[in-house]
Amino acid sequence: MAGSMTWDCSGLSQQQAAPCQCLNALAISAWCWPLLVAVGPTEGLQSVNWQTASNRQAHHTDRFNSQDLIVRRGQPFHVSLTLYRGLSSGGRLTFTASTGPYPSESAKTKAVFPLSNGTSSSDWGAQLVSNRDNVLNISILSPANAPIGRYTLDMQISSQGSDSTLKVGTFILLFNPWLQADGVFMSNHAEREEYVQEDAGIIFVGSTNRIGMIGWNYGQFEEGILNICLSVLDNSLNFRRDPATDVARRNDPIYIGRVLSAMVNSNDDNGVLAGNWSGSYTGGRDPRNWNGSVEILKEWQRSGFRPVRYGQCWVFAGTLNTVLRCLGIPSRVITNFNSAHDTDRNLSVDVYYDPLGRPIDKGSDSVWNFHVWNEAWFVRPDLGPSYNGWQVLDATPQERSQGVFQCGPASVIAIREGNVDWDFDMPFIFAEVNADRITWIYESNGALKKNSSDTHSVGKYISTKAVGSNSRMDVTEKYKYPEGSSQERQVFEKALGKLKPRASFSATSASRLAREEREPSISGRFKITGVLEVGKEVNLILMLKNLTSDTKTVTVNMTAWTIVYNGTLVHEVWKDSVTKSLNPEEEIEHPVKITYAQYEKYLKADNMIRTTAVCQVTDEPEVVVERDVILDNPTLTLEVLDEARVQKPVNVQMLFSNPLDEPVKDCVLMVEGSGLLLGSLKIDVPALRPKERSRVRFEILPTRSGTKQLLANFSCNKFPAIKAMLSVDVAE
Repeated sequence: MAGSMTWDCSGLSQQQAAPCQCLNALAISAWCWPLLVAVGPTEGLQSVNWQTASNRQAHHTDRFNSQDLIVRRGQPFHVSLTLYRGLSSGGRLTFTASTGPYPSESAKTKAVFPLSNGTSSSDWGAQLVSNRDNVLNISILSPANAPIGRYTLDMQISSQGSDSTLKVGTFILLFNPWLQADGVFMSNHAEREEYVQEDAGIIFVGSTNRIGMIGWNYGQFEEGILNICLSVLDNSLNFRRDPATDVARRNDPIYIGRVLSAMVNSNDDNGVLAGNWSGSYTGGRDPRNWNGSVEILKEWQRSGFRPVRYGQCWVFAGTLNTVLRCLGIPSRVITNFNSAHDTDRNLSVDVYYDPLGRPIDKGSDSVWNFHVWNEAWFVRPDLGPSYNGWQVLDATPQERSQGVFQCGPASVIAIREGNVDWDFDMPFIFAEVNADRITWIYESNGALKKNSSDTHSVGKYISTKAVGSNSRMDVTEKYKYPEGSSQERQVFEKALGKLKPRASFSATSASRLAREEREPSISGRFKITGVLEVGKEVNLILMLKNLTSDTKTVTVNMTAWTIVYNGTLVHEVWKDSVTKSLNPEEEIEHPVKITYAQYEKYLKADNMIRTTAVCQVTDEPEVVVERDVILDNPTLTLEVLDEARVQKPVNVQMLFSNPLDEPVKDCVLMVEGSGLLLGSLKIDVPALRPKERSRVRFEILPTRSGTKQLLANFSCNKFPAIKAMLSVDVAE
């Protein structure tokens, strides 16, 4: 308590002296504060009522499972202060709100403002709403561009020439998508509900010819998650290097988005998740086993902020989505099928084969079956108002940006227009959806020959969950003009010209050369026959067609490899070579059979097999035919056995049948769902004999009403990750 006020602590017992010395030492620490109420100066603070329930409802933070006062910036909140006696005439109240370890008024991480009868909307202010029986009802307003985070509120009472400073308490300030003045404002109510308030979702996975989906528990309102999300910011490289500047910049969603894209991966900064695409996940969890972000974030905190093992793209994106929504930035998860990874900024990816049709891991370019990133919604004053709205953020560690594995924010509108010279990481993201795919073949003499270029296959079916339902919404046209349109090629040329001023000519001439290249005399494609299920034989037909009026002899070298979804080759499981004679314009069928015994040991949780055929007619360029096959897991069924009501235990049943002719063991069921059970449930399931059916019952306890998503993952020695989800309608 600055100023002239002191207390005489002599002659008091040890118990009585502690609070007295506390006041004199100005030590308003957490352990002193409860004692202040007991002793109090003549105009001390008797109690504080944060009006948590009404404030949190008004600020749309009532879903957080937390005791904290959580409010949104730019919107007033109310607090009632009970003094030991009313303010004397001429008495003044001044408040100080501060955040971060080095609060400063110049950095706007500290604000000092008096209690007044009116407030300005551009800065911090406190307004007296009522003053009755020593109780002051006060409305406090933060600016719409205040740094977000945990704040301390102090109060100074000035009366009759003496000042006393008291700690009122702490609150958490978040972004405010409900407020037009906030840079994250989203006007559409249904979209705001989906992209800020929805705590479960759908992520699309698979391949262009077989799009699948998995459920994901974002769980941004679960107990402890908001504090962990604030810890993510406090563990960043930027905070460690310069905490004062970092906290001051937390007013800006552009800055926060970029920091989070670095922190959700662990590559530079002991961030949340370690990535692994090797197919071997010893020492951690197979990325396909996660059901959501809550467990990941809690494990990261529990371990003392050591990276959680392991993540792949949808795990990074699901976790980043949780943190963005938790802090109040509207966000969604995006899947891009046939996603290019262009490492050398030339807007083309090179893929290689040997003469026997084997794909070769050469060079760092690749095309992923799918890749998942995030979009966050905010304004871009650095680019101009035309580029406000959805911005790409990608936490999967692929390439360094400014020395760190981080990516974005990149305006989706700017990507569509080919503005690859703008901030941030535009060339990489533009290439993910637009790159040309160049196929190269090593001749038997070791020479490398360009085989074909494909301008159409990259960046397909760009998908996100629809607002208010689990259906797929296609957003490809937001990222690029229609494939093959003149606008699409113009934008590609523009982008290439910005990246390599001399390259745009070579690209045009390359496409001319491609037209002048000899058209192949045969075509090929793989057709699937029969079912695609783990445990069953894979049956394909290679269709070969003679496009000419001459007889053609074709030598075909075929291979099949198990792969990880990003194209990492795991193991060759089958190969074959045949020579076929084709009559003029004839189409023939060559059957391909891959048995379970051949692929069983090498199939990863992705359930993907890449089949390739290199077809050679003498003295003509080879024709490369490729198809990635995805096998279905057996079905895992969840059913609710009782009516679901809040705070009433509900029985759920899981059904699973072993489809194999051999036993399965090491079976584990993991279940989670925000609002349906606290934390996650792990159940050891007994081994199953061949064709045996398993029935497991467990109990959940819903805590919130509405439609909630229950997620399950079943793993065993033969099936690393079988997923199920169930919508549960919970009554009040």
